Amino acid sequence: MKRKIPFHIMTASILCILVIVLVVVLTMIFSQAREAEPIYPGKGVTDVRMLSDWFPKLKGTNGDTEVYILDSGVKGSSMLVLGGTHPNEPAGVMTAIMLIEYCQPESGVLFVIPRANNSAFTCTDPQEAAPMKYYIDTDNGTRWFRFGSRATNPTDQWPDSEVYVHASSGQQLSGSETRNLNRAYPGREDGNFTEKIAFGLTELIKRENIQITVDLHEASPEYTTVNAIVAHEKALDLANLTLWMVEDSMKITVEASPTNLHGLSHRELGDSTNTLALLMETANASQGRLHGRMDSDLVVTGKDKFYTRAYGYGALNVDYPADGISLSERCARHITCVKEFCSMYEGEAGLISLGNLPSYDEIIDQGIGHFLKDPQ
Repeated sequence: MKRKIPFHIMTASILCILVIVLVVVLTMIFSQAREAEPIYPGKGVTDVRMLSDWFPKLKGTNGDTEVYILDSGVKGSSMLVLGGTHPNEPAGVMTAIMLIEYCQPESGVLFVIPRANNSAFTCTDPQEAAPMKYYIDTDNGTRWFRFGSRATNPTDQWPDSEVYVHASSGQQLSGSETRNLNRAYPGREDGNFTEKIAFGLTELIKRENIQITVDLHEASPEYTTVNAIVAHEKALDLANLTLWMVEDSMKITVEASPTNLHGLSHRELGDSTNTLALLMETANASQGRLHGRMDSDLVVTGKDKFYTRAYGYGALNVDYPADGISLSERCARHITCVKEFCSMYEGEAGLISLGNLPSYDEIIDQGIGHFLKDPQ
């Protein structure tokens, strides 16, 4: 006679199996989140280094990240372009990748970091239902890109304090800002994980004598500072000259960096280094609070009926057509201004000229995917 397995033992066994399966699935998802999208360096890239080359304490950590160097071989000035300070602002990331894959400088040196806060690419913001990836069609196939978080992954830096105190200024902010790279500048050699990333970036700028630093961002369409260039006072002339050159293509404003708000790249890098520090914001529906379903399509097309409706009510600070504000349009803004920053800059070290870059209209007409490498 077979002995019958008690119900409670059978139930416990099934639950254990389900827990094991869940742990395996979550482990796979966790591991996949640390896989970076492939980047295919173009002809202009002459070297690829790591941020830890300038700050060795980052070596072997999720704060270390690739630094792409595009040296024209012709004497001139230098520029650093930062994408991925906030990985949930994809126009900055995609602009940096396009520069890496497409740009061929004609004078000077261009440094590009597409994943400034590498750690923040390995997670998404809680309770936002954000996709882990978004997809862009190129002329030869579809490529995927990581959609991350505004802040450093908590597995790399935890717990958050109740109040975040910016080290060099004593400014107090919400505790969650302790993992925001754009509140951590100029960073600290022995600070927390995010401050160390900021310190590494500051060291790169100092040691390479970077003349212009551009930090690429996005903001919600209802935000006050959007479709704007934010400039340190040393960089205001350059920002205004650029504004005059691009205003036929786009509506854009210039904002002065607040002197009483610390930790941001345009404030602290301008104060603590010789670089002309600038930050750019474009209007991104996936950044805001009014959008509908959050998915790859929203990230790439920017098309959202709720934002179009809000624009009709006068609730936004930008024009928001029914077709949305696409990732291609947002990248076109960034690329166009980055080119003009170089064109308008006249430094003692000489000119910096970024060759082989499309115009604003060409990016709008052909799409950002046209200017990315073949995924094969």
